[in-house]
Amino acid sequence: MNNSQLKKVVIRGGGAAGCIAAAALARNLNPEHHRITVIESAHIASIGLGESVLPSLVSFIRGLDLDEKDFIRKTGASIKLGTQFRGWAGNEKPFGHPLGSLTPGVAGADFFSRWLKARSLGDASPLQDYVPAAVMAERQKFGFPSGFSPDSPLVAADYALHVDAVLVCQYLREYAQARQARYVKAHVVRVNRDEKGAISSVELNNRESVEGDLFLDCSGHRGLLIHEALNSTYESWNHLLPCDRAVAMQTESRDTASLYTVSAAQQHGWAWRIPMHDRVSHGYVFSSEHVSDSQALQILLDAADSAPLREPRFIPFRNGLRKELWKHNCIAVGLAGGFLEPLASTAIHLAIRSVQCMLDLFPDLDDSARQWPVLAAEYNRRMRFEYEEIRDFIVLHYSTSRRADTEFWQRCRSRPLPDRVAANIELFKYRGELQHVEGALFKPLSWQMVLTGMGVIPQSWHPFVDDADFDAMHQSMQAERAALAHAVKRLPRYGDFVSRLFDTAAA
Repeated sequence: MNNSQLKKVVIRGGGAAGCIAAAALARNLNPEHHRITVIESAHIASIGLGESVLPSLVSFIRGLDLDEKDFIRKTGASIKLGTQFRGWAGNEKPFGHPLGSLTPGVAGADFFSRWLKARSLGDASPLQDYVPAAVMAERQKFGFPSGFSPDSPLVAADYALHVDAVLVCQYLREYAQARQARYVKAHVVRVNRDEKGAISSVELNNRESVEGDLFLDCSGHRGLLIHEALNSTYESWNHLLPCDRAVAMQTESRDTASLYTVSAAQQHGWAWRIPMHDRVSHGYVFSSEHVSDSQALQILLDAADSAPLREPRFIPFRNGLRKELWKHNCIAVGLAGGFLEPLASTAIHLAIRSVQCMLDLFPDLDDSARQWPVLAAEYNRRMRFEYEEIRDFIVLHYSTSRRADTEFWQRCRSRPLPDRVAANIELFKYRGELQHVEGALFKPLSWQMVLTGMGVIPQSWHPFVDDADFDAMHQSMQAERAALAHAVKRLPRYGDFVSRLFDTAAA
């Protein structure tokens, strides 16, 4: 081993971000050369709310060389194929934002223009008819994408999960511990820093002192290390995003077939419905400026379709980002680094991306005075891009919503827009164009789904489409749509799929 290698990594926090970090480090670091210590506070109770996530969690599990089916069984997860938006477009029917891509037969730079022209000539087929995940969700069918042949219309499908974050943490904790990560149940009472300002050790209430070369702050909104010890300031984005509070609860399950997270616009925010394997998670994300806690709770109770299993919980939050996510020898991961309201289901995704970025830029101890600031600057740049790109996509929903029945929604439409959102809306209105952003989580199809779902239809399309033989083009589109529908029809019903998956575990 090179003597300059970083040997001691300390993770403060054992929630979702901490367990993701511990599992990733345990997978990538040799325990003979490196020591991973996770300090998990004994004073914080687990919330155990249902959470909607993105496909990145499934990819993360695969990256740990774990079986995704085993993960689903042991965590009691359910399948998610996208989000359905209700009431966001005023009185228009609900629209979906499915996961994955267009079926390969129509995938191409000019497909959206072709679809726009066909629509103008009377073809009422929605855009989602060409997205495998959307058709699967609508017909309540599912099969693992890994089982589709390369020439199948379904090959572009992707899936995510509805999870219990507590069970996910338990699963990842066991994985990390099996690879010699050490977990300590204790509370940090003091943070010690060296003469250069870096963290040298943390002292615990069990009288133990834990030294480290690198510290990961996964302590949640409080930011015990990155904020309280290192004073990395927080950049608020509340002027761009209107909600600052949520109330959540779990209810009895009456729906085992839904493959969508539901986001239903309400008078002063929006309500989620997340169908889990054995219960349903409900929540109301709202603006405290426009509605009281008691009113918000009543709205949530009215929206629920079954009896609560436990007392509702209120969750305050502040949209924004630390100006320095990596400062000295401390990296903030998860809520300690930043937060974006849950409309796009990105909390766990951002924790995973933070950890992946940290691994890409993993430092050593050689000449750390010069090396670490360079790595930190690049880490901060990359993660700011990740947060801002997602923030812009969330802002898009509020700014294009056709609701105007309350002051909340009226103000949403008058809030300032980030430059990218404003430019994309104008480009799209003209002829369906969008800015190309390399490495963006939400690709053009996602923006197209939301904008058309909100009733924003471009005035025209790319002129090259007019040079094509429209009849032949349209017949090809219809054939691909029919082939996709036929392929989905042959899949098992989701209820049968779930029964077989969990019955296999019980056998």
